[in-house]
Amino acid sequence: MNDAVLEKLKILAESAKYDVSCASSGTSRKNRPGSVGSAHGWGICHSFTEDGRCISLLKIMLTNFCIYDCAYCINRRSNDIPRATFTVDELVTLTIEFYRRNYIEGLFLSSGVINNPDYTMERMVRVVKDLRTIHRYNGYIHMKSIPGASRELVAEAGRYADRLSVNIEIPSEHNLRIIAPDKSYESIYKPMSYISQGTLASAEERKKFRHAPRFAPAGQSTQMIVGATDESDKDILSLSSALYMRPSMKRVYYSGFVPVNMYDSRLPALKQPPLVRENRLYQSDWLMRFYGFRADEIVDDAHPNLDLEIDPKLSWALRHPEIFPVDVNRADYEMILRVPGIGVKSAKLIVSSRRFGRITSLTLKKMGVVMKKAQYFITCGELGMHYGVNEMHPDIIRKVLTQKKNSRKNIDDNQMSLKFPE
Repeated sequence: MNDAVLEKLKILAESAKYDVSCASSGTSRKNRPGSVGSAHGWGICHSFTEDGRCISLLKIMLTNFCIYDCAYCINRRSNDIPRATFTVDELVTLTIEFYRRNYIEGLFLSSGVINNPDYTMERMVRVVKDLRTIHRYNGYIHMKSIPGASRELVAEAGRYADRLSVNIEIPSEHNLRIIAPDKSYESIYKPMSYISQGTLASAEERKKFRHAPRFAPAGQSTQMIVGATDESDKDILSLSSALYMRPSMKRVYYSGFVPVNMYDSRLPALKQPPLVRENRLYQSDWLMRFYGFRADEIVDDAHPNLDLEIDPKLSWALRHPEIFPVDVNRADYEMILRVPGIGVKSAKLIVSSRRFGRITSLTLKKMGVVMKKAQYFITCGELGMHYGVNEMHPDIIRKVLTQKKNSRKNIDDNQMSLKFPE
């Protein structure tokens, strides 16, 4: 590998680091004789950095040149930063060489927009096509679809990539026009629709022909920036809920706004990314996807923003004490899932185990239930509701549960001050 390619790699890997939607899952392409790599089972093996970002893929851009001037983007055309562009052959060779050295297990490919969306998209498609057809690469590929790309190029990309994604970035069209005037919701939603249509068409074709090729088997994902504009959590989660109604949408990612362009007055002056808010949005997203919650249950007009001190499930439970207590020996699965401290795995264990005997608090602990939360919202065996959410005011329970966190934080702060006196 020559020095010029290494220098491009350094520049373009750095430029790609702000895109968080690079986790891999949902595809089952197996290794075959004569091919290179595998994406067997639920995707590739991947590790995460301390802030939760996936680092197992070669996360790279085709180019960081861009004709757009989006206020939030480090690669905007008005920024004076080092620029580089891979040729198709350079990027294909780099991916194969990294894979053979066991540096990576898959590829996450994005790009700035050069000339026009189709010009850029065509080169990205050539990369993934050459990997599949020439080098017989059989590992995981996640490719970003360029907003405004044509139906034909999106269709071709779906034949070779495991997952496609189009980033919405800004949750409202009004704010998108202000800080990303070169983009529009139409240019974003059209490729998303093409991906959905390709997925549905592929599913119908596979009903008739068992070995018909799959279109983007891991579906599509998107990303929204949190904190760059004034949307409430209600706005963000309502949009996410609508996106999950699309047949191929698998994940919505939330990225805390990182102020990389401090000089732009259109952006808020944040000292650090809103990581706690980002985490609460992921928890809420999880509730919608796996716990049966609707967006308007988690946030509403009276509570348009998530509580940053407690998780959204506990917040919902404290706002609805009339629903509790839940008798874990009698309640249905859906109701048990709504109890704070009980997850999907624990709820399934409760429902399957109570056929063989009564569930007690000791049984719940063995199942992994977080009793310090759940005890205020359930009845089971010997555990009555003499200090439940209706006997104790929700504000008192909130104070008890948050007080422990605050006291632990105060202890840690005191220890830090002893170790590092100012």
